[in-house]
Amino acid sequence: MIVKSLPEDEITKIIVQHSCKDWAEIASTDVVIVGAGPSGMTAARYLAKSGFKVVVFERRLSFGGGIGGGGMLFHKVVLGEPADEVLREAGCKLTPVGNGIYVVDAAEMIAKLAASAIDAGAKVVLGVTVDDVIYRENPLRVEGVCIQWSAVQIAGLHVDPMFVRSRAVIDATGHDAEVITVASKKIPNLSIALPGEKSAYSELSEQLVVERTGKVIEGLYATGMAVAAVHGLPRMGPIFGSMLLSGKKVAEIVEKDLRRR
Repeated sequence: MIVKSLPEDEITKIIVQHSCKDWAEIASTDVVIVGAGPSGMTAARYLAKSGFKVVVFERRLSFGGGIGGGGMLFHKVVLGEPADEVLREAGCKLTPVGNGIYVVDAAEMIAKLAASAIDAGAKVVLGVTVDDVIYRENPLRVEGVCIQWSAVQIAGLHVDPMFVRSRAVIDATGHDAEVITVASKKIPNLSIALPGEKSAYSELSEQLVVERTGKVIEGLYATGMAVAAVHGLPRMGPIFGSMLLSGKKVAEIVEKDLRRR
């Protein structure tokens, strides 16, 4: 068997040329989703399926957010109806445990959620941190994000970021609501207060996170555990139904807003 390859310089040229082509397209997009966890990947899939240009920025070099750790590193997570339909659409195998509750393999959930978002047309870029937003006045709104390589931040180097303009930004960063937190500190006239999440109350939080998912200010939305941080809701641990349903709901809200503009 002959394995085809290339001289080293040709490998570099191909990577740079094709990466730069992608970045030129990413620079202006419909929706930026920050975080490739369960709610972010779900939102990406539904928005891309609806025909929007979507890019997901994930600061790590992997998908999944909190899914991968399961419950205390046990490799299973739990979810309840009707969130099971979101995973069925992605092709996941679910094991019923009674009363509308299911258990799913964490690795399968990560892989199939990510694949379904990419297959729908979303672009996912790993190793990129969103450290600020772009805003405009009259009316006051968010119109994109400032991005930096995660490796640059880890190294503690001072390197100016670059920018991605978008019609909507979805904070799917999890417990700290990182994008909304930055916006609240740097743009005081947004009048955003973040009480932070409360201690665990799974049944209450599963319901409230979905109910409170949505727009924070014009152009900026919260999904998943970022919702708990914004509204002071309880955490829920390794049960992920509300994460999936929150991602689906925020996609529906963003779609409605963008089609109305």
